[in-house]
Amino acid sequence: MALYYDLPVFKETYRLTLRIFELTRDFPREYKFTLGQDMKRDCICLVRSIYRANKCKDKREYLEAFLDDFEVLKLEVRLCADLRIMSLKRQAELAVSMDSIGRQITGWRNASRV
Repeated sequence: MALYYDLPVFKETYRLTLRIFELTRDFPREYKFTLGQDMKRDCICLVRSIYRANKCKDKREYLEAFLDDFEVLKLEVRLCADLRIMSLKRQAELAVSMDSIGRQITGWRNASRV
C-alpha cells in the first residue's frame, strides 16, 4: 500500500486545496467567512477522505464521501464565478484540476469494487 501523500490524486487534491485557500484570502468580506470558510472546510474533507480511503480495506465508503464533498466544492466554485467573486479564467483553471481529480477518484472507486 502506498503512502497517502505519495498518491497522485492526493498531490493534486492538496494543490487544489492550496489554490482554494489562496483564492479565498481575497474574497470580499461578505463571502470570506461564509462561502470561503465552507470551501476551505470542504477541501480539508477531501484530503481527509483520501487519507482514510488509503488506510482502509473497504475504500468505497470514503471514496463515495469524497465524491459527495467534491460535488459540493464544484458547486461552490461555480457559485463564486456566478457571483463574480472569481474570474472565469480562475474557474477554468480549477475546473481542469477538478476534472483530473474526479477521474482519478472515480477510477479508484471502480477498481475497489472488484
